[in-house]
Amino acid sequence: MADTKPRLSDLANKVIGCAIEAHRALGPGLLESAYQQCLCHELRLNDIDFHMEKPLPVNYKGSCMDCGYRIDILVEDEILIELKSVEKLKAIHEAQILSYMKLANVKQGFLINFNVTLLKDGLKSFVY
Repeated sequence: MADTKPRLSDLANKVIGCAIEAHRALGPGLLESAYQQCLCHELRLNDIDFHMEKPLPVNYKGSCMDCGYRIDILVEDEILIELKSVEKLKAIHEAQILSYMKLANVKQGFLINFNVTLLKDGLKSFVY
């Protein structure tokens, strides 16, 4: 079986590059929805497959519950992206992405806060 880590690492780097490009063009201070649309456009321009606002059911005691959760962006069914545009990321945001990753059975995730001067200060990577 081929090692998927290099491919996932390459994909992660491309996703981060797309996020940086969207942030560079827009800057901080907009609504999360604007960053989501522009990041998705950037992913499209780079031929990266993704789903936006993908429903995320909760599996509870063998039943699939639609609780209204949505993944902001799911890249190639391998990287979950949770977007924010807030003054500061909080522990609850980290708990949210980890819970979403668990529910979606996704191993790599990015929590991206676009409301920063430099995107590297608003980017957190998670491995579940």
